[in-house]
Amino acid sequence: MSKVVSDGKKGPVGVGFIGAGVISDQYLTNLTKFPDVKVHFIADLDLARAKSQADKWGVAGSGSVDELLAHPDVEIVVNLTIPAAHADVDLKCIAAGKHVWSEKPYAVTRAEGQAVIDAAAAVGVLVCVAPDTILGGGIQTGLRAIHDGKIGKPLTAITMFQAPGPELWHPSPEFLFAKGAGPLMDMGPYYLSTLVSIFGAAKRVTGTGSKSRATRVIASGPKAGTEFPVEVPTHVSALIEFESGASAQSTFSFESGMLRMGFVEINGTDGTISLPDPNMFDGQNKLLSGVIDVKEVPLTGKTYGRGTGVLEMAQAIREGRQVRIPGEIAFHVLDIMLSINEAIETKSWVDVKSSLPEIKPLPADWDPMVATLS
Repeated sequence: MSKVVSDGKKGPVGVGFIGAGVISDQYLTNLTKFPDVKVHFIADLDLARAKSQADKWGVAGSGSVDELLAHPDVEIVVNLTIPAAHADVDLKCIAAGKHVWSEKPYAVTRAEGQAVIDAAAAVGVLVCVAPDTILGGGIQTGLRAIHDGKIGKPLTAITMFQAPGPELWHPSPEFLFAKGAGPLMDMGPYYLSTLVSIFGAAKRVTGTGSKSRATRVIASGPKAGTEFPVEVPTHVSALIEFESGASAQSTFSFESGMLRMGFVEINGTDGTISLPDPNMFDGQNKLLSGVIDVKEVPLTGKTYGRGTGVLEMAQAIREGRQVRIPGEIAFHVLDIMLSINEAIETKSWVDVKSSLPEIKPLPADWDPMVATLS
């Protein structure tokens, strides 16, 4: 469900957080300054951490999840829990009548994801899921160039994410190697959300995966030296065929000593465009025709950071219109990733059964710092 009837309210939309961990700072940096939203409450299992974040960012309330869900001014809950908890937390928020913006992935199984979809539809609330990096000026500039026919009809894509692994920098990386994560489920949403924004729905996939080590060791922070298990493939190579007939090949790896982050190349009938890192909100787009004709595409649109999607969702709720990152995108991306995992296990092609609506670029003049909900 990606549209609700306007709630008839005026003024900023109230926001609350579940999860006060590392990524919450990135969201709070923006959501505490965008004029069309107001952060009222931060919840966490660690109440001291919730209070510390609330004090740091000037948020009035902090405490437990139950206290947040009972808060009358919280309309959207930003769910920043670990992947395995996303669906359960979303369902609790929906049951309390709250809209939800969740970190990716949508869920760790299709059944969990469908349960969230069904519950949201029954109550009449929205569930939207990261990444909102596709709303940044970098990717939006590229999407507008493709939409305007700068490379003709898009036909193929190559994407790569390669890195040694987050245990080198993350103070508590275990969840990134557990069920629902790994390089495919953790980084895949950025690249696959970009690809479906260009090519539309995926039709079928295949892939191969590997796991170089059964355990890894935390390299930094208070748990440095701690060994933990690896539950998922840490290198995935995938082929994706889209309903349009287009295709893509993608690599997601926590096994490479060479960093290749943000490689996204789209080839069309009349040329090629190199997009910026889909894990970032800005970056340079380049149009290529032949080996020497390279043109930079001037950046259009505003660039802030995580929380941009929450703001756009808030405006859509007040206005009663379609959101720019509907939940169908995230569920379809989840379906693609689970299908890739199944293809790895069965060594076959796997059909992707879900679909998604057409995705159009943002208006170039959209500015998160302009108040629209008077």
